[in-house]
Amino acid sequence: MAKTQPEPIRDPKSDRLLTPENCALVLIDYQPEQYRTVTSSSVDEINLNVIALCKLARAYDIPVIVSTVGVDMGVNTGTAAEIMAELPGVTEIDRSGVNAWEDEEFRNAVAATGRRNIVMAGLWTEVCLTFPTIDMQAEGFHVYPVADAVGGISPVAHDRAIERMQAAGATPITAIQFGSELMRNWARDSSQKFREVLKWYFPKRFALLKEGKI
Repeated sequence: MAKTQPEPIRDPKSDRLLTPENCALVLIDYQPEQYRTVTSSSVDEINLNVIALCKLARAYDIPVIVSTVGVDMGVNTGTAAEIMAELPGVTEIDRSGVNAWEDEEFRNAVAATGRRNIVMAGLWTEVCLTFPTIDMQAEGFHVYPVADAVGGISPVAHDRAIERMQAAGATPITAIQFGSELMRNWARDSSQKFREVLKWYFPKRFALLKEGKI
């Protein structure tokens, strides 16, 4: 029998998997000063996957929080322009500390989403992503670090950070895995949103591979 119709949609708020209705996206410290010291992955590969996250969040109307560190202090500059260009209407929350969860404005922004599943990425993996992940897991959130959209000062630093977050209960994912989880079924009308992201993603990825940038 030909199968052309989608299976019934499970409750999108209580679903065990990520849905557009049960998660939020958090991006931390995608600033030039952070990129300069990352060696576990290339800037191009990180940006490819971070921008994919942004496109998916916009397509599926997922709340997005962007945070920076040290901008108000005059130490650092803001989030990379190519990322913010994908997030019209989103404002940055600046902090003085490396653990975003210790910043009241950041905590309030996460709480305001009403979501307990937090898809999160940040630079560096071992600090600005790991520290809030551990705190948020302890406070009842389920954090999904996006492993291919982040980077550390070394491969060892990145890998050990992923292990530490997993030990705290976090669930690492990847950018396109996230998109597949949101889409879930090719027969749904909303699957076209994911197709549009893939039409951008794979040509970009293959071009970067050909140029030796990832």
